[in-house]
Amino acid sequence: MAGAAALVLLAAPLAAARPPDASRACGTHEAVRRSVHRLVTEDRIAGAAVLVDAPAAEPGCARWSVTDGVADLRTGRRANITDRLRIGSVTKTFTATVVLQLAAEHRLSLDAPVERYLPGLIQGHGYDGRRITVRELLQHTSGLPDYLEAPEWKHPEALRRHHFTPRELIARALQLPHPDQTWHYATTNYVVAGLIVQAVTGHSPEAEITRRVIVPLGLRDTYWPGDDTRIEGPHSQSYFTDAEGRRVDGTDWNMTFGDVGGALVSTPEDLTRFAQALSGGRLLPAEQLAEMRRTVTADPDRLWPGARYGLGLITTPLTCGGIWWGHAGTVPGGHRALVAVGPGGRTVAVALTEIPATLQAERDFLDVVDQSLCAAGSPTGRTTA
Repeated sequence: MAGAAALVLLAAPLAAARPPDASRACGTHEAVRRSVHRLVTEDRIAGAAVLVDAPAAEPGCARWSVTDGVADLRTGRRANITDRLRIGSVTKTFTATVVLQLAAEHRLSLDAPVERYLPGLIQGHGYDGRRITVRELLQHTSGLPDYLEAPEWKHPEALRRHHFTPRELIARALQLPHPDQTWHYATTNYVVAGLIVQAVTGHSPEAEITRRVIVPLGLRDTYWPGDDTRIEGPHSQSYFTDAEGRRVDGTDWNMTFGDVGGALVSTPEDLTRFAQALSGGRLLPAEQLAEMRRTVTADPDRLWPGARYGLGLITTPLTCGGIWWGHAGTVPGGHRALVAVGPGGRTVAVALTEIPATLQAERDFLDVVDQSLCAAGSPTGRTTA
């Protein structure tokens, strides 16, 4: 997420966002359109938006988008790529980046125990912060359970206006049974990592992520909502199905439960810029970026078949060859986000107004990512549009 002198933390903001290229040379991207349309018509997702940004090596088709469905069921406003949304666990990549920046500055060690930075925090019920490293937190191999698996989260809508503190979330996790597997995806890990950032820097992790990543990259639509249950500015609504089977608007939600593992608001545009800056080496020295990309096998039941996990990064094989690097995110209110960088630097950001509700819908969601990165003009040479 070289030495401190080589780490440029306050680089100039990137150039202003370019509108999607509507040139005919860009093609129709029919395969992507079909995949997105399937999400809306067959999987009953209210709205979907896909933004693809290709490197300069793809002249005439540097940037394009596909949208389908609506951003707001009440008004019928169409889905688009400029709306803000809650990005859920994509937040973890931002947090991991800052932890790795601090490692590059020799202000923390990835292989140091949590106890060194947060004495006494992880203790009891068989959990021991002396035996868990910072790396294991970021990699989800710490052995900590996910507080979101507590019984009260079976009906998260009952907690949608509740304020949570990081230590409250961690304490709840430590009351839960130990995970059965070595790799266990748990937002608890990132809440602990955020407290380590605070212990090392003296500032909140949200402030450090804003100062080190959001502001330097000019991510003007990315922000921490805090206790504000609303999303500021133009945004898509999000929807979930309640216990009675009714589709409910879940846009307004107190995201303190996600902390630095899931609370950020952003846009496809900002996620694309962040992913490109990270993969391009503008946020981390080569040594720390390589650490971020050292992966372990992930539990397919918690991610998907073929996925591996690094330090805040997921990698997944592409049907056209090669892999993508990125992260997906989901929030109880219904937003689903994903950003991924494929071979040659082509980047895709996907925004949904609802969580795929079936295994087939989840496969269709991943197919959108695959089709977008494997579409005509991709470095792998596959022609699908």
